[in-house]
Amino acid sequence: MSAPADPSYGWNGDDLDLDAYLARIGYTGDRTPTLDTLRGLTYAHTTGIPFENLEVILGRDIPLDVESVQDKLIRRRRGGYCYEHVGLFAAALERLGFEFTGLSGRVTMGATALRPATHALLRVVVDDRAWLTDVGFGFGPLAPVELTADRGEFALGAWRYRLDRANGPLDVEQWTLHQFGRDGWVDRHTVAVSPQYRIDYAVGNHFVSTSPRSPFTTRPFVQRFLPEVHHVLDGTVWTTEYPDGTGDTRELELAELPKILAEVFDIELTDADAAELARGQWAARRE
Repeated sequence: MSAPADPSYGWNGDDLDLDAYLARIGYTGDRTPTLDTLRGLTYAHTTGIPFENLEVILGRDIPLDVESVQDKLIRRRRGGYCYEHVGLFAAALERLGFEFTGLSGRVTMGATALRPATHALLRVVVDDRAWLTDVGFGFGPLAPVELTADRGEFALGAWRYRLDRANGPLDVEQWTLHQFGRDGWVDRHTVAVSPQYRIDYAVGNHFVSTSPRSPFTTRPFVQRFLPEVHHVLDGTVWTTEYPDGTGDTRELELAELPKILAEVFDIELTDADAAELARGQWAARRE
């Protein structure tokens, strides 16, 4: 995709160490902007880099420039949340020549109250077909989902989804992605097809990383999504979910958090950060 003259509309792909990114996610396939490439990249990124908000809990800012994100997610082999994941993925897609647009979604997870549009994803066009690519949710999908009105229920790997289309306010095209899990079918987010840019994501990132109303400022929230299992750490509660809707839950001691993060979520903290997380000051702030 050729960037417009105003660099604000681009994704700074030239700042990305593409070889290091592809090595980080374990992708060794073709580098041409085809559907097979998009599928391979989506699978590798989704299963290769965990979702986490630990920098917020440790009292740090979340910069979204490509250099900062690749230092964290690639060189230091950490994870991130949607704005970090999507910024990195968008930079890679730009380098590889894909045509795409940023989008924002409202994470619902069955809630009926209006939620802010604070989830970042991409709409990628390949051979005149549009695909929703969601590498930053922490819970898949493992592959891009075609935006077609007759999609209905479908499976990506062993995980099951539904996609519905409707016209939202002002007759804007809007999609709702549903996912099958421990609570049965749940609508996980709605997505309006209205272009979003890096500056829009910067605004959303500020809210989710600083607002006391954000779910990411109150406790650790970490996910590791794999073809056969989804791990979630919510505070000190570790949940394991499987595609058939079964799962189990375990309450952890604060001192266990660094070990579980390393062994289950593939997140290695520095000794100082591990000690700070295990001190549980964030837990005291929630009370």
